[in-house]
Amino acid sequence: MMKVLLIAPNIDGTDVGEALMAFKWAEALACRVDLTVLTFQRPGRTPVAGQLPMARVVTWPEPSWAMRHDRLNAMLKPAWPVYARHVRRWLRAALAQGESFDVAHQLMPQAARYPSPLRHFAIPYVIGPLGGALDTPEAFRAEGAGAPLFTRLRALDGWRFRHDPWLRRSYGRAACVLGVAPYVRDVLGAMPLRRFEAVLELGVDDVAPARARPSLPGRLRVLHVGRAVRTKGLRDVVRALALLPDLPGVTLTSAGDGEELELCRAEAERLGVAARVEFLGRIPRESVEALYASHDVFCFPSFREPAGGVLYEAMRHGLPVVTADRGGPGWIVDEASGLRLPVTDPDRFAADIAAALRRLADPPELRAELGEGARAKVLREGLWSAKADGLIGLYEEITARPECAGHAPKV
Repeated sequence: MMKVLLIAPNIDGTDVGEALMAFKWAEALACRVDLTVLTFQRPGRTPVAGQLPMARVVTWPEPSWAMRHDRLNAMLKPAWPVYARHVRRWLRAALAQGESFDVAHQLMPQAARYPSPLRHFAIPYVIGPLGGALDTPEAFRAEGAGAPLFTRLRALDGWRFRHDPWLRRSYGRAACVLGVAPYVRDVLGAMPLRRFEAVLELGVDDVAPARARPSLPGRLRVLHVGRAVRTKGLRDVVRALALLPDLPGVTLTSAGDGEELELCRAEAERLGVAARVEFLGRIPRESVEALYASHDVFCFPSFREPAGGVLYEAMRHGLPVVTADRGGPGWIVDEASGLRLPVTDPDRFAADIAAALRRLADPPELRAELGEGARAKVLREGLWSAKADGLIGLYEEITARPECAGHAPKV
């Protein structure tokens, strides 16, 4: 059985975000390979070893000072140097005692700003899936869609990709770098990569049962799920409804809370479509699942979306998708599963969303066809079992090529 070393600073099936995604990858891999996991153990959380009984788990206490500000910790990973030092020391000792690994994988952090401790060893290794680094389109910045202050550190990324020797050696020595979508290859353009593959970091455990959705002439129940921030496109969907006065049966349900919510309520009132929009705010997970089952179309025109896991949530229910042809959504959704729209300016974007909804309103055959395509796509490539099998296939390709280990090209 292949021996795999998996490293990520946080792996936790009881958490959210990167820690949960890392856990799902580790869980899927543990029953297919001889897996060793190196991670932090956060105080008060369920022990990682107990969550991954089929893997060997090595943990170190996460520094208390790094957890004082959860949002900052999640975004900037201030304890990464501490974690990397732990990994380097443990791996050096393990190799000195005669242990070996076929391949190593730095699964997280998702941002491409962290030099890898694996660069110090001859084991072939993989980094990623990496994501982030999408900017806000120029035409949308005036409406408050600019990046938060701390994300402006991304302006340094290009310089680091060209000049940081530790970062360049980390990526230059990697047998393969994974990105959440093809756009990441362009972001890393200054890096001397050996190989790049697009692999979405998100997955689903199963798909919902296929169901026939009732169709009434002129009626279209549109759903938007996500944080109510400008970049997620909720305001654009509200504006699109106002461009469909002849289709009063096209309605919108919004699930998600955030600073944009009250602005969208005001926009709906101003445009005269408030009666056709239901703003639910933040609701329980089971209620979101019920919305996927009861609606006709998932409209998620997020124009700065690195990945877009919420799309998989909707697609697993057989919902056709209307989304932006940019970032992760532009890659996840294909012609068989939804309609992708160019990101131009707010007025044109709303008009394009309205045109897409009009196409899906009547007759129902198109949305039934796209819904079947969405469900089939998730079955084919979105299940964690399928994703783990694909990753193991990549490991096998890497280990079959001796040149993946040893010396890297000059970086």
